Amino acid sequence: MTTTYTVPEGSRRERADKVLAAAFPEHSRAAFQRALEAGLVKADGKVVAQADDVRAGQVLEFSFPEVKATEIKAVDIPLEVVFEDKHLIVLNKAAGMVVHPGVGTGEDTMVHALLAHCEGELSGIGGVERPGIVHRLDKETTGLLVVAKNDAAHRALADQFASRTLHTEYVTLISGVPKETSGTINRAISRHPVHRHRMTVGEGGRPSQTDWEVLQSFAGQAAYLRCRIHTGRTHQIRVHLKSLGHPVLGDETYGWKQNPALPVPPRVMLHAEHLVFAHPVSAKVLDLHAPLPKDFKQMLAALRKL
Repeated sequence: MTTTYTVPEGSRRERADKVLAAAFPEHSRAAFQRALEAGLVKADGKVVAQADDVRAGQVLEFSFPEVKATEIKAVDIPLEVVFEDKHLIVLNKAAGMVVHPGVGTGEDTMVHALLAHCEGELSGIGGVERPGIVHRLDKETTGLLVVAKNDAAHRALADQFASRTLHTEYVTLISGVPKETSGTINRAISRHPVHRHRMTVGEGGRPSQTDWEVLQSFAGQAAYLRCRIHTGRTHQIRVHLKSLGHPVLGDETYGWKQNPALPVPPRVMLHAEHLVFAHPVSAKVLDLHAPLPKDFKQMLAALRKL
């Protein structure tokens, strides 16, 4: 379906995606960017490029890409459900599970499992039918992950993650013990210029904030931390803690090395434990917790014996 919109008189020149997102708040700006990328936005009959501005008086026509069926097949893989209704599902992700298929992954990702669990009740944002992955957790990270079942829920949840109006807490085990009992890390994060699979802190990155507090220390060799993130950058907690000189136990990507005085961690010891957000339809506050997984509890018990 094609929709027509005339840019109001007195409007300043702005990119088409910004103008349309403001005029049609039921659709996300990202949705309009995808429409632009597909050549489905016109101004006075001419296709608008993604970087083009539009001006007052111009007649815009737009439509959205058709939702295509995913080629990923449903696979019946057990999932631990923390909360579920017809709009969304919150999972406690297991260690070792990749969220989304990619190069080198098999048919054992969370997307494969969700296609089976949700039986087609999934968000189609992006032009491809897929489980509405609103945010991701690294392969070895465990804990709470939110998935949207329809586009309206996806847009509302994505807005909450983008504006960081939700409350997100992780627990982690780190090398060494910080000098302070709590603190805040405000350091920008960007892609590493050489090692492209890593992130790094420094100038030119995206603003990033992590609050942390020490819950327990272990013989001066390691510590148990709670971290709250105010921004959702890739590998944020891992990168920020490395910048403090206290990499997450098991995190070889960000400088962890085995201390002979400590037990060997089974993985990167990071767990998304606590999530508070507004339900995208009812606006009811959901306050959710994911219990520590077995391997995390075993590592904690071993450290407490030091």
